[in-house]
Amino acid sequence: MKTTPIKDEKLQKALARLGLGSRRQMEIVIQEGRVSVNGQIAKIGDRVGQSDEIRVDGRQLRYTAENEKRRRILMYYKPEGEICSSHDPKGRPTVFERLPPLSHDRWVMVGRLDINSTGLLLFTNDGELAHRLMHPSNEVEREYAVRVMGDVTTEILHNLTKGVELDDGLAKFDDIVEKGGEGINKWYQVKLKEGRNREVRRLFESQGLKVSRLLRVRYGTVSLPRELRTGRYIELDRSEIDKLANLVKLRPRHIAGLNTEAKRRKERLEKKPLKARRVHRSRKTD
Repeated sequence: MKTTPIKDEKLQKALARLGLGSRRQMEIVIQEGRVSVNGQIAKIGDRVGQSDEIRVDGRQLRYTAENEKRRRILMYYKPEGEICSSHDPKGRPTVFERLPPLSHDRWVMVGRLDINSTGLLLFTNDGELAHRLMHPSNEVEREYAVRVMGDVTTEILHNLTKGVELDDGLAKFDDIVEKGGEGINKWYQVKLKEGRNREVRRLFESQGLKVSRLLRVRYGTVSLPRELRTGRYIELDRSEIDKLANLVKLRPRHIAGLNTEAKRRKERLEKKPLKARRVHRSRKTD
């Protein structure tokens, strides 16, 4: 008797998990007719499995069933001067250049830091996890150490925790604590549950203050280790990954025979010179 192949999951979920965008974004891509399954234009709600050929904008994807793919997360200490992009037309160094290569997979960056900011960046091969960690509705807390130039008065502290109207809406810190410093430069520890563009800097700038240094020290349940040096990374072990996934209501993914990361918890890459950068030409469009 001929058996029908098992269809593992809905197409939009599979595309999101592969790191192409959120489920909602993938639904739009499907509606636009940009996705095909086995040569046929796909529709929302289609289910896919290991035997299916999936293409987005003509590019074939390598599908791996959710229960077969090991969830991986790196914590990376971003140095100043690197940009949060996979490619840069200006030839500047990017945060992806020091990451370990993946076979038939890709690293998805969780949140961003501007070129002048440093500290914790997370990367994962699970697109669904990345998008949940970044989505405002999940209110994943970020924590920063910030050096501020100027007089931070009691009134300013009140404004920053009650809410300030920025160009893209109301913003505030959930907590702000002075951590010392000398002269006009003071350090503050701030916490917030959003990741809008340059939000920490813009909040202080709205009060006539200037941020001279900004370091992200925590994202959700993951804190930047003191022993981790700039430009290096550590791969999280299974228990740390499970905590982060649980924070955004994703089930743990345990795969027999692949739990080797706990043994390599402290493994790091030696800092090495960046390879000569290639010039990436954008494709011509009609």
